[in-house]
Amino acid sequence: MNKPAWAAFWILGFIWGSSFLLIRIGVEDVPATQLVFVRCLIAAIGLNIVRHLRGIPLPTDWRTVRALILIGLGNAAVPYTLISLGEQTIDSGMAAVLQATASLFTLVIAHFAFSDERITSRKIAGLVIGFSGVIVLSSKSLDAGQIDTPMLLGQLAIVGASIFYATFIVYSRKVIRRQVEPIVIAAGTFIPAAGWAALFMVLEPLLGGRAAVSPASVPSDVLLAVFSLGFVNTFIAYLFFYYIIRELGAFRASMVTYIVPPVGLILGGLVLNEVITSTMLIGAGMIFTGIAIVNVSPGKVMHWQYLRTRFGPARSGH
Repeated sequence: MNKPAWAAFWILGFIWGSSFLLIRIGVEDVPATQLVFVRCLIAAIGLNIVRHLRGIPLPTDWRTVRALILIGLGNAAVPYTLISLGEQTIDSGMAAVLQATASLFTLVIAHFAFSDERITSRKIAGLVIGFSGVIVLSSKSLDAGQIDTPMLLGQLAIVGASIFYATFIVYSRKVIRRQVEPIVIAAGTFIPAAGWAALFMVLEPLLGGRAAVSPASVPSDVLLAVFSLGFVNTFIAYLFFYYIIRELGAFRASMVTYIVPPVGLILGGLVLNEVITSTMLIGAGMIFTGIAIVNVSPGKVMHWQYLRTRFGPARSGH
């Protein structure tokens, strides 16, 4: 048993699960788009330093560069922004659970994009159960028969982020077919992601949102949360993930995504005193059950495709 790799596995699950907590803390004092810009910029700098030290160049062919620009938009800048906007009005634990639906949306989109990814009766059952869980969770936006519009919009923003993740999983498989070093995919993606995020930060106040704030006006604990989100939860987490893939293999590494939502839910309750209701537990349980049904063997490949876009087409470990 590779104890260091498994230790890294559980550490990574905690790190990624805490992202929703850090976002919730950050958006209290920092505009969502500014938080995303800082996160992407830190990750871009860190990952490209590692790439440079390893002597690996960025791709120069336009086909790959264009793909990285679009993936930076649809797989980082936009979903990060939607999650951050959503967490302005909903609890971090709920955001963590709703974001897990990305793998369900991936299944639906891949069905129409690829002939070898057709939906089976088993997968339909998983989808029905999983999306029913989303409906159960969304019922929290109803208060005495009245719709809590800000909460509902926050929930829809998280679901929208999941749809973007799913769409660009499929897009990535279509346009990046040759083997590219994972660090190149990640480093190359976050450069345009930071650019897109900077554009969103400029547009937010023009569209009625919050303007960027000076770091001097932000409480130190919030600054720490924002910095940690970029440095630990994005840059360092990617390096952990590559190490786990190398040591444990691709599919075992993919199992860390099952840890993230429960960790996010628990941390929200422990740190921010978010109320974990029976409705949330039932909805979360249904979503997790649906995901498990969809991804049981031989559905491993679906989960791996999800990882290829999020973290690069890393090779299987040993």
